[in-house]
Amino acid sequence: MATILGQNQYGKAENRVVKITRDGDTHHIKDLNVSVALSGDMDDVHYSGSNANVLPTDTTKNTVYAFAKEHGIESAEQFGIHLARWFVNSQEPIQRARIRIEEYAWDRIATSDANSRFIGSDEVNHSFVRQGMETRVTQITYDGTNWEVISGLKDLVVMNSTNSEFWGYVKDKYTTLKEAHDRILATQVSARWRFNWSDDEQRMPNWEKSYAETRKHMLQAFAETYSLSLQQTLYQMGSRIINHRSEIDEVRFSLPNKHHFLVDLEPFGLKNDNEVYFAADRPYGLIEATVLRDGVDARIPVDMTNL
Repeated sequence: MATILGQNQYGKAENRVVKITRDGDTHHIKDLNVSVALSGDMDDVHYSGSNANVLPTDTTKNTVYAFAKEHGIESAEQFGIHLARWFVNSQEPIQRARIRIEEYAWDRIATSDANSRFIGSDEVNHSFVRQGMETRVTQITYDGTNWEVISGLKDLVVMNSTNSEFWGYVKDKYTTLKEAHDRILATQVSARWRFNWSDDEQRMPNWEKSYAETRKHMLQAFAETYSLSLQQTLYQMGSRIINHRSEIDEVRFSLPNKHHFLVDLEPFGLKNDNEVYFAADRPYGLIEATVLRDGVDARIPVDMTNL
């Protein structure tokens, strides 16, 4: 039975590119997920395996990162236009380019008064929280007499584009990680906190205000901590909550380290001065710990999967 080739396309999907623009101490983020699909004179590669007309998908990936440096990212639309035009005009066999882009928006974290900041700067303009991700959670347990309320949140994505380091760690023959004295610190916060309200005779917390204030202190601590490790940042976040919210005795965090690696642009004759990053989703470091009010026993489960 005779067969013929129908519509076809190829490319590199879901290229995660983060572009940091530094305007003095004020930083701006463009966070994109870019998928490239190319089509044109590609019959031979399907029929005979000849790659003579094939631009490698790895090259399309490199182009995304190089263009982030060369052209910047004014908007998702403009960036996609630059890419599509390049692929079609620079490669004769390519007759059509489809660029799909998801953009992840980030809001600046509002920080507290200067006298309560850990790093002591007048302004913090490098700390961000990603929009549209957070889910609020709570678990209430009652045995007819006593209450246990554990509340929290998950999928709260935050980033510091500077004021983070990681160095001085143990090295052995398998260590390849380079020490970092200025890195992006990003994580997807899963947190649970336990209230000390347990009896109907006690004054019940204002749950809405408590959540808003706890979240605020958590974000401020993240933004205002000059971090030498994600563990240090975690402890400051938990301590800030305990010290400011008398109704909470215990906080547990699960913080995946959302790694951002500098892209090597030297093969394209470009210098990457802490501007263009590859946002890796896995594997990731996972940092977990509980912060307690002194004299209080831990009750939040170590595994928060079912909370």
